[in-house]
Amino acid sequence: MSFDRHHLLIYVDELYEDLELWYPKLRLMEAGASVTVAGPQGGAIYRGKNGYPCPADLAIAEVDVSRFTGLVIPGGFAPDKLRRDPRVLDQTRGFHEGGKLVAFICHAGWVPISARILKGVRATSVNAIRDDMENAGAIWVDEPCVVDRHFVSARRPPDLPAFLRGILSFLEKAPL
Repeated sequence: MSFDRHHLLIYVDELYEDLELWYPKLRLMEAGASVTVAGPQGGAIYRGKNGYPCPADLAIAEVDVSRFTGLVIPGGFAPDKLRRDPRVLDQTRGFHEGGKLVAFICHAGWVPISARILKGVRATSVNAIRDDMENAGAIWVDEPCVVDRHFVSARRPPDLPAFLRGILSFLEKAPL
């Protein structure tokens, strides 16, 4: 199946987890989806925890949620910075309220936590933020990938294949 009808947004900021951004970006593009990376400044280059550069196609301030079919949030230290931006939280809530994909891995759970959209959601994350997830109302489970409604979550880089299978399975059935 081709995913060319899908346009996904990925957030980036300094010290993102390299694999958690690049694996989904490349895999989604390989499947035919269009992918846009948004950071605090459009056109800026952000460095991952391991130094890999990622250019932002768009500034977060320029994101129009209606143009996208889903959101993917990589982990690393970037989510702790991103969740302090009210525009990121508003956009994340917009994806949620529209029933669009909200996918997050590792520490990226901090963004939907701060957006206050995880109450009653079955999800996973890196164990280090399990308490944060549960305190936000999520039903935390220790599984490689969890799909609950329009939420897809995963624990850490070794779970990336399961994470992408979950994302692609959701998108295959998602209404546009």
